[in-house]
Amino acid sequence: MDTTQGFTIVRQYDAAPEQVWQAWTDPDQAALWWHPRGLRIPRESVILDVRVGGRYTYTMVREDTGEEFVTAGVYREVVPCERLVFTWGEADDDPEDAPVVALTLEPADGGTRLTFELRGVQGSPGDDYVYDGWDQALEILAELLHDNPRGGTLRG
Repeated sequence: MDTTQGFTIVRQYDAAPEQVWQAWTDPDQAALWWHPRGLRIPRESVILDVRVGGRYTYTMVREDTGEEFVTAGVYREVVPCERLVFTWGEADDDPEDAPVVALTLEPADGGTRLTFELRGVQGSPGDDYVYDGWDQALEILAELLHDNPRGGTLRG
């Protein structure tokens, strides 16, 4: 994996770090937003074992064609409400050679500043692929958090 490739996206959410954390670590909530526009995630496909060495998997489905994309990885660092690091790739990828996502959550201006960093794969705004996919997913998360700004379970 080439760690010189990658990108960072920073978002400000009007929700507490605990709520943003829950959106990343609760399978019911992750199914609502962990995909770009035009795709969906069937809840039954989401398995999150959020602990160091734990695995996750989910399946994105294209709404127009039904084509499926299984995504999986291994959690490398878990600091509740502060930091989450995991590999990101296809189900049969070697986690030792997969791209890595690092999330940092910081309280900021009555909400949460999320820094999303992906290393090991190239991406840039307008690529209609990796960068744009994550950017759209983070937008969907913002919409869900906006609809439920003070905690509780996200509703899709």
